Amino acid sequence: MSPPGGSPVHAPEHPLAANGSRDIDCKPIMFLLDLYYRLLKTLLTLLMSFMIAPVSLQILSRYTGIVPRYIWTEEVARFCFVWIVMIGSMIAVRDETHFNVDLMPDPETHRQKGIANLIVHIAMMLMAIVFAGYGYEFAEFGFMQTSETSGINMLSIYISFPVAGVTWAVFLLERMVGDMKLIFPKPKGLPS
Repeated sequence: MSPPGGSPVHAPEHPLAANGSRDIDCKPIMFLLDLYYRLLKTLLTLLMSFMIAPVSLQILSRYTGIVPRYIWTEEVARFCFVWIVMIGSMIAVRDETHFNVDLMPDPETHRQKGIANLIVHIAMMLMAIVFAGYGYEFAEFGFMQTSETSGINMLSIYISFPVAGVTWAVFLLERMVGDMKLIFPKPKGLPS
């Protein structure tokens, strides 16, 4: 038996998969988003792999006399870690695997689920806009700085914040389209 006001809520696998398939009109956009998402996952894997080298050098230099102490390894590991966190957050927004706190009761219908998700996604979008806007200023500041130990221009690190903000916004727009499909479903009988 379904609850009053509609059918029971079952979350779709993808924000645009309300009917079990991606019936979005913009297949090229979805292709590009999927491609960008796969690129982010690949970059995350590469950064995690790359971070092993400086951390291993730190460990060897600290506990053995085999390798001399390198100052730059700590900084490079820290820079990799910043990018790993930011790329991981971008992926989490698309997957909706980020930290989530339930403040409202569980929705009983698809429409209520869409409204609840839309509220959360709007709040996240505001944060994405803040990260994109202030992150851009932060990146401009980083362009004028160079790391003392490794010589890396700080823009290469600071740019991760506006990139994350813009990426969150794009992935949140994708999610909001899915929310709107839950709130305003197509009437049965209309072609998709």
